Amino acid sequence: MIGITSLAAVINAVVYAGLGIAVFGLAFAVIDRLTPYHLWKEIIDDHNTALAIVVAAMSLGVCIIIAAAIHG
Repeated sequence: MIGITSLAAVINAVVYAGLGIAVFGLAFAVIDRLTPYHLWKEIIDDHNTALAIVVAAMSLGVCIIIAAAIHG
């Protein structure tokens, strides 16, 4: 049976994971708006591999910043 402290840790992990995903989604939407072209169309429809690599690097960078901010 899960103890109270373990249950609290699971709830905290779920809340912080949801918060991190929400912040990442907001950051990605802002970056998508700031670029002069539509990222999804360029990557999926036009098969722009270089842009996909840049967006992946940007996503990892944003995720590392979010994780560091949440972790403290």
